[in-house]
This record gives sequence, structure tokens and C-alpha cells, in this order.
Amino acid sequence: MGPLRESRYPTVAELVFSARALAVQWPGLCVLRQVGVSRAGRPLHLLSVGRARSAVLVVAGAHANEPAGNGTLLALARRTLQDRELRDGMSWHFLLCADPDGASLHVTPAPRSLYDYHLGFFRPAGPEQPEWAPSVLPADRLPPETRALTGVIDELRPFLQVSLHGTDLGGSWVQLTRDVPGLAEPFAKSAAELHIPVETGASDAAGWPASGPGVHVMPAPEAAPAYPSLSDDARHSTWYHAHRYGGLTAVIEVPMWASDLVDDPAPHPAPDTAMHALAERLLRDAGEVRHVLEGARPLPGDTDGPLLRAATWVLELVPGLAADLAHTPPADGTRAYVGSVDAFARRVPLRAAAMLRRALRHTDAQAAARLDQLVAQWSDAFATRFRARWVPVRHQVEHQSRTVMAAARQARGGL
Repeated sequence: MGPLRESRYPTVAELVFSARALAVQWPGLCVLRQVGVSRAGRPLHLLSVGRARSAVLVVAGAHANEPAGNGTLLALARRTLQDRELRDGMSWHFLLCADPDGASLHVTPAPRSLYDYHLGFFRPAGPEQPEWAPSVLPADRLPPETRALTGVIDELRPFLQVSLHGTDLGGSWVQLTRDVPGLAEPFAKSAAELHIPVETGASDAAGWPASGPGVHVMPAPEAAPAYPSLSDDARHSTWYHAHRYGGLTAVIEVPMWASDLVDDPAPHPAPDTAMHALAERLLRDAGEVRHVLEGARPLPGDTDGPLLRAATWVLELVPGLAADLAHTPPADGTRAYVGSVDAFARRVPLRAAAMLRRALRHTDAQAAARLDQLVAQWSDAFATRFRARWVPVRHQVEHQSRTVMAAARQARGGL
């Protein structure tokens, strides 16, 4: 596959095709192999560059709706092959897609707007997400994708695992399972050069210590969670699996659409009032989706399909999450944090509506039409509220790639 076209993300099939071509072009230095299969029998591929024991593992596709990582993984693979310095004492390993089943259901490789993005939206229920499954399921019920990923970690014992993530609208930030001193500066420099805002108050990292703007270190096990109702816990995810071998994980987030409102460090004038209002809106919007779901007519065989299962799972999170927002003191009183929570609270019902619309479009035209109205209305409101501007795909990929390489350099220097 040639250079990425504007607004275009490579598919999993294109990733595999490109990886095979690299293995043929660089025999001996580059190897592609299968390391597992998905629940539906799709292969999971690992592309390895170099043979040094000091390993970096890069994981793409852990969340099907976050496509920037596909391009980043391919760009990094090419760079490590072409730049001998990147292989100096290090081997690089690329898991092409951690969830190929999920990727097969998310179908917006070239979104033109947030509405267009949500028309093909899919993100599986938490227990079906490879990285998060260990935090909500017992070991004997883990999906095969999770077992494949942890098996690769057990084999490689990476000093650094990097998980490539993204957000629909917002800024860029990094989550670390252990601090990487010196990472914040190159991260911030890259973001500034590419006009990508740094999300300084990311709700995903609420209450976590920061080693620099937008670089968050996961809290100690005894720290209280920011959202007590959510059962998943990053400290029990596959991100921590590398710790048993002395390694760490960096989760690198990059936005599709940027908002310059997410890096405002000024104090919010009334954070408690704002959080109560966000909780009320979350309950109201989710209630509209639930009302459609309760009267919907899916096909008998679709009542437990992945789209309905995921939409239902999202809606079940809402009451507890709304209570958390309304009754838990804000982890951060800045405008950036309140804005990040605002975006999060908009995503939850919007994603449920988008997936439910897809599940019902062939069986209940009236319900699907109502959901389409909600998806269009909420997507437009989301983009307008945050003054969304598209981040060119090449900038998404370049920023994420730079941050991966900086993390590898800094983490290796700390060994």
C-alpha cells in the first residue's frame, strides 16, 4: 500500500497485505507470523523487525472505532526497517489488529464528519474488548484475542508495550503504567508542530498524577477510582501484563477531530454545577435511546448480536456513571477537565444510538429513523460545541509515531 491518502485509514486487510510485502522485501530482518485467532476465526498477525532481546511491542486495533493506529503501525514498521538506529539494540514487534472481529464491524475508513463517522460506528461491550477483558472477566473466560495478546507479551517480555488509541474529538494525551521521565517534552513539541491540542484534563485519566501536560501516570493500586460505578480497572488490564517482566505500557491517544477547548488550564467557575448538568443531560439523552430500544423490533436471531449487545451494555453504564458525575467531587476543577467530561457524556448515548440504529435499520424502519435523527442531531451539537476541526490523517499518524519512538528511547534509557 502506498502513502496514506487524505482522510483515509488503512483497513486490516490492507495492513496484512502491506506487512506481507515488507516481509518479502526484507527477508531475514522482517518476519510475519500468526499468533492466534479471534472468536470468529480471524487470524491475529504479528510483524517482527529485528532479533534483539530488548523488545518493543506495538498494538493496534484494540478498539475498532479508533483507526489512526492502523496507519501509525504501518508507518512505524517502515521506519524501523529503514532506520538502523531504531534497531540499535532493540527489536520491534507489531500486533496488526488486536480485535479483527470488531474491526470488521466498524466501517468508516474515510469519515467526512462526526455524523458520517457514527453511521458506521462499532465498539464492542467491555468484556469483549481484548485489553479490558481481564479487568471484568475471570481468567478462564478470557476471549482468545486477550490470550493471544498476553501470550505475545509472555514470549517477548517487552520493556515497552505501546497501545495505539484515539479519540473522535478532543486532543492528544498519553497514559503510562509507569512514568517515563523525559517523554512529556517531545510529546508536547510534536503536538505543537502538528497543531494538535494536548488534552490536559482527559476524563480517561481523571485523578491520575501527571508527569507533564497531557502525560498521565496510572495511580497506585490503593487510589480510589474517579468513577466508582465503572467495573473495569486499567490496573487489571493487559496494559499491566508487561510489568511482570519489568516492562511498562504507554497508551497514546490522538484525535480525529481536534478541539482547542480541551487544553484550557483555567479554573472552571462552577465545576460542581457543571458536572450535575452533564449528569442530567446524560440521563436524558440515554433515556431517549432506551425508549427506542424498548419498543424496537429486531430480528429474532439478532437479539444477542454484537451491535445490540454493545448498545445495551453502554446504556447499562449510564445510571451509575451519571451518579458518579453528580455526586463525586470533580477530580480536576479546570475548564479542560469539565470539557473532557462533557465530551465523554456526549459520546455515551451517541454511540449507543449509532449502534442501535445499525442493528435495527433492516427490521424497524421507524425506530431506525428516530435513531438517525438523534445521531445527526447529537453529532452536529458535539462538533459545534467543541469547534471541531479535522486533523489530517498524516498528522495523526506522524504525532503518534513520534510519541512511540520518543517513549521507546526514553524508556530504554531508564533501564
